[in-house]
Amino acid sequence: MSFRASLLPGVPLIESPLFPTLIDSAAFDQETLQTARDLHSKGYAIIGFPDPDFDAVADRIKKALAPQFDLENADVRRLAVNGRVLQILSLMYGRRAFPFQTLNFPVGTQQHFHTDAVHFSSEPERFVCGVWVALEDIHEDSGPLVYYPGSHRLPILMNEHLGVTALGNTGPYDHYARFEEVWQGLVAALGLQRETFCPRKGQGLIWASNLLHGGDRQRDPARTRWSQVTHYFFEDCAYYTPLLSDPFCGSIFFRDGLIDITTGQRVANRYAGRDIPDDFIRYARPAHARDRALPPGFDPALYLAANPDVKAAGVDPIVHYLHFGSREGRKLRP
Repeated sequence: MSFRASLLPGVPLIESPLFPTLIDSAAFDQETLQTARDLHSKGYAIIGFPDPDFDAVADRIKKALAPQFDLENADVRRLAVNGRVLQILSLMYGRRAFPFQTLNFPVGTQQHFHTDAVHFSSEPERFVCGVWVALEDIHEDSGPLVYYPGSHRLPILMNEHLGVTALGNTGPYDHYARFEEVWQGLVAALGLQRETFCPRKGQGLIWASNLLHGGDRQRDPARTRWSQVTHYFFEDCAYYTPLLSDPFCGSIFFRDGLIDITTGQRVANRYAGRDIPDDFIRYARPAHARDRALPPGFDPALYLAANPDVKAAGVDPIVHYLHFGSREGRKLRP
């Protein structure tokens, strides 16, 4: 690590105020260099997905997932653990990247624009990103991905910034509408311009965790929008859900069931090079979730495969199980 990089080891390279000086000394190939510059300046970067057999892989995913929307699938995992993608992400962020969640959609989500940072985040912050890839040519009437370039540079919004709290809530999304209201207000006040992504099959989009993005309206209900998004964390961080956390009231919704899809192993929560004790993680769990815990061997991907309605809703599997699935007697595996 260079002297300049060592000044801020807890800030991703592409998010660092030192980025212009760091990038000149980094051992990046030309493709990674351009991707890093785009991600730094715009909050996203368009790539060609680096798999020589992508067309065949995409077609197999569509065929396999069509009958039941989602399942544990070798080709889904293949895209998630792509070696070149992991290499690029690890170089750009300065820590080893690992995939922890995949979402496959046959149609557009029509989801209100949002940031990933409110749903899953890290400490140090911003060590999170998404990689979305088109499994077919995407038409403008199919509800394509939309995003707001430059919005990643806005402050990461937490409950305290909005004057709200998760304390006393009966459901995980009781105050989520307040975040949508603020995002709408920021876009209007700052004049942020929306862009739409209508890629060809095999084109992908890397986005920073704080980039505002969502799904456009599906103007033609007959059109599909087959895609896969994989979310990545980076090693040596603590991982949690800010929406459900109020740290200064002693309430932190740690993601203590996190699985590295690359290795299949559980990922420990760490802070400044030290493991966070399991006792503290249990103690900090929000009061409404303390009487519930993830069962041994809980696998988020298998839980979503067993509950396609949860997958379709785009809800975090750990959050859903702890708040609803355990009480509803949901299946843990297909």
